[in-house]
Amino acid sequence: MRSRHAEHHRSDRAGWLRAAVLGANDGIVSIAGLVVGVAASGASQGAVLTSGIAGLVAGAMSMAAGEYVSVQSQADTEHADLAKERRELAEDPESELFELTVIYVRRGLDPDLARQVAAQLTAHDALGSHARDELGITDTLRARPVQAALASAGAFATGALLPMAAAVLAPAARVEATTIAATLLGLCLSGALAARAGGAAVGRGALRVVFWGALAMAAASLIGRLFQLPA
Repeated sequence: MRSRHAEHHRSDRAGWLRAAVLGANDGIVSIAGLVVGVAASGASQGAVLTSGIAGLVAGAMSMAAGEYVSVQSQADTEHADLAKERRELAEDPESELFELTVIYVRRGLDPDLARQVAAQLTAHDALGSHARDELGITDTLRARPVQAALASAGAFATGALLPMAAAVLAPAARVEATTIAATLLGLCLSGALAARAGGAAVGRGALRVVFWGALAMAAASLIGRLFQLPA
């Protein structure tokens, strides 16, 4: 039976959106902080750019590795749970049917109807039914390590290009100020876009990202001045 209208939900974006938002904001803030801190120390523009490029490469690789390991751990847990459920279905299908029936009773169905629903879903796709309703594993929200790693690394590198471009295009004497201004503007935009994509309040999303970015750059600038290079 086909639906009369198409519904569009945002939950199917959860995996890649989280990784992409984290990567982009981390790229902007990390490299901006690095550039601002090195510039505040009195280093040359060449040294600032070199440190920024090194940070971009290292950061993107670190984000990819960290995201992959983290999400792969989740995927391993899901695979182990599914293997256990598959074994239990083969060894004791009646108990598994009862288990599914109880789940539907707790969700509001009367026992007889819950039993019928459980029996029909088991006949259609027993493992899929238990994965969804007992374990909470769905195709939409399943762990995808490679996708998360690529999204995170790509977003980090993309975000890092903003402070790098600001450092390249700024006059040598204004690298710090230009990078700060460009970064705050970029964070405002990325926070607003991420909030819009996730269905949240745009202003609030932009504000919280800008706040933490400004705090990070202020700390980096302070450290740079504390260790200022001799003239």
